[in-house]
Amino acid sequence: MRQSDKLLARILAGTSDANIFFDELCQMLRRMGFDERIRGSHLIFRKQGIAEMINLQRDGSKAKAYQVRQVRSVILKYKLGGVVDA
Repeated sequence: MRQSDKLLARILAGTSDANIFFDELCQMLRRMGFDERIRGSHLIFRKQGIAEMINLQRDGSKAKAYQVRQVRSVILKYKLGGVVDA
């Protein structure tokens, strides 16, 4: 199983939201086709066809748990899980 697949599985499982590395989460969103914009300390991810905007901010080297839950919600709502390696 590839590293990106493992990360997606951990996010979708929802058992380790506080232990997802920020850089890995951002990289996964870029691989899924999200465009990134930096606004101060916030990274904002948007993708055509998806109404929600994903706003991420570091919590040390990790992503904030509530933001990981928001990413999971968008992945599930738009069925993006199969597009990780594209």
